[in-house]
Amino acid sequence: MFNNGWRQPCAAMSSWLDRIGAGLVLKHPEMLDHDWVPKELVGRDEQLETLAGMFTGIDGPSGSGRAVITGPVGSGKSVLSRIFTREISTYHASKRDIRWMHINCRNNPSESQVLQRIIHELDPRHPDRGLGVGEILSSIRRLLRNESTHMIIILDEVDHLMRKSGDALIYRLLRIDEEYGSSGTLSLILISQEQILDMFESAVISRFGYLNHLRLDGYDEEGLFKIAHQRAEMAFMPDAISKSMLRLIAEAAAPSGDARVVIDLLTNSSRLAEKDGRSEILSSDVQRLSMERPGNSNDSVVDELAAHAMLLLIAICRRLKNASEISSGDAVSLYKVVCEEYEQSPRGHTTLWKHLKKFEEGDLLKVRAGVVSEGRGRTQHFSMPHLLPVDIEKRLEALVKAKLRK
Repeated sequence: MFNNGWRQPCAAMSSWLDRIGAGLVLKHPEMLDHDWVPKELVGRDEQLETLAGMFTGIDGPSGSGRAVITGPVGSGKSVLSRIFTREISTYHASKRDIRWMHINCRNNPSESQVLQRIIHELDPRHPDRGLGVGEILSSIRRLLRNESTHMIIILDEVDHLMRKSGDALIYRLLRIDEEYGSSGTLSLILISQEQILDMFESAVISRFGYLNHLRLDGYDEEGLFKIAHQRAEMAFMPDAISKSMLRLIAEAAAPSGDARVVIDLLTNSSRLAEKDGRSEILSSDVQRLSMERPGNSNDSVVDELAAHAMLLLIAICRRLKNASEISSGDAVSLYKVVCEEYEQSPRGHTTLWKHLKKFEEGDLLKVRAGVVSEGRGRTQHFSMPHLLPVDIEKRLEALVKAKLRK
């Protein structure tokens, strides 16, 4: 026993204590947080260019900008705005002192809460109570002018503020300099899943303008793959996840176009590996997690397959239990092995391609084109991002014998 009363743990206890925080897969788990902002934004270069066009002249003493960014969940609205403001404040630091702040209006849905967040960013000692909206706005303007500072305010999920308080505060923020006959104190970026321009009164629209609306669509598969690669490279131990596994994650998230699905799959698959004491993420980790997401499983299609389609899919599942994808050539070769097992004559090339096409159309498999290893011609690679191959194989094996007897 040590002087502080703590006993040295026994060997059995220390073995499991050593597992806590061992980091077999995760090196920097904070980089898999939804709100973590990376140094670089991937997959949104064109949108950054568009947003920059809405802030032309902000490096000058009287310049300001305004933008409305809309799009579905996980389309990168918040991270786009935060990286944009962070980079322009740094890039133009020699010309102008530009500060920025992000306010989530879901957590701050009233005018007073938003204004208190702004004023305390500028003056932490400012009193919380006793001042009206007009007085706080005057204080914000005075503090910015005294410090020769320009503030960019990001109002995220701004629809929550508008439902509670309307657009009066937004209107007054836009007009913060008007009664003084000057400009350049403040810029605004509004973010929402909804088309909030239709919720504004005409006076607000005239100041924002429809041309200052940037609509983001969900990410395509390639964009999701780049996000998965970026986050994994920063958050994981070396060799904890392969590129083919990152591709499987991107395929699993592609129907939603949601970057948060990618981050969740990275997070939870790493937890499965850590829990099992593994230092590498397996395809079964990703497939199991994807299958559990609402609306992703479409395994009812399996029951209606023809007998040889089932044999082909059994062959594919056997490979995908331990691999992230299988080539069309390997699928055909393994299908012939399965046919021998079930004492069946293999079907021809054309029939098999029809079955593979049906698997793709039924969302059982995901297909991508690739070059054959010898470099001549093209082949196809199949993956199963939304289903668990071992479960599908067992289900098919229970069904196929009855199908073959018919």
